[in-house]
Amino acid sequence: MKIGAVREYWIVRTPVTPPAIHGLVRRNEKPQQLGFRHSNRLSRGVVMAVQGGRGYGSPWDEKPYETLPTGKKVYVDESDVVTFLDPPKELIPLDPSSYNPAAYLWKKIEDIPEERRHRLLQFIEPRLISRAWEIAGARYENPKLAKMTASKLFSTGGDAEISLEYFNCRTSNGPLIISWIKSFKMAVFSSNNGQIYGRICGGPIVSTLANAFSPLYFEVIEAMEVMATEEPCDIACRFGAGLLAIEDYPQGFPRPAKHPYPFNDSVVIYIRHIGPGVCVGQAWQEGKELQQVPQRLCSDILIVKQYNLN
Repeated sequence: MKIGAVREYWIVRTPVTPPAIHGLVRRNEKPQQLGFRHSNRLSRGVVMAVQGGRGYGSPWDEKPYETLPTGKKVYVDESDVVTFLDPPKELIPLDPSSYNPAAYLWKKIEDIPEERRHRLLQFIEPRLISRAWEIAGARYENPKLAKMTASKLFSTGGDAEISLEYFNCRTSNGPLIISWIKSFKMAVFSSNNGQIYGRICGGPIVSTLANAFSPLYFEVIEAMEVMATEEPCDIACRFGAGLLAIEDYPQGFPRPAKHPYPFNDSVVIYIRHIGPGVCVGQAWQEGKELQQVPQRLCSDILIVKQYNLN
């Protein structure tokens, strides 16, 4: 799926250096080789005159979307993320040694206003969720980037001022154990004991399962790598047997109960942060038996923080 088009061909987005004219500011930028669909807004980039300390006027301060001939609005920032995850073959590939793809992806997600990031659940195709997981692996090559988190609460550090956050999740499907879970909601909250917990609580099928059998609580723990693959990660959601000793939980939440199979078979969701409010995860059924071989519980998961108007 390629999003963000007004014309039907691709160009290389390379800043154009304007001629030296008195009263204008020249903005020095390193040309980028990553391509995006041609848009009228790209041709509207102008360098504004500096008067009284006023700075550069950018065309990206205009409307955040393009209107197609059909009347459909296509949001440019979201399109940039999708294009980066799934670039067209005719684009000149960037030299991997010249940049960190995880840093670029983080910046592109950061450019999307918080209230619009939920659109990524719709725009990012299932197969691209796995691609996002791969790119996120480059975060750990940069010490500064590796310390950044998608959410203050969705980390082992937590935040005393934040008590509850919701995340909307989508899997990349696949013929796996619970491939029927295509979308669900996750609640993450802090307890008085300083521990971070959460539960799976939304989705057409998941809600029925959680309300009828088990609230599917999990504990957020520190994790350096995925046990089965030794790939680096940031945190993990460990389900255990389900009977967690939670001292307090959000109003209206049910008490912990035993997990049904396969959630009671040492299920862990390993998570990588890929941008503000956005993560990717891998769910593994690691098994309670020592001789049991870990297996994927479902395909890769895209996790996007739910925007709160308050």
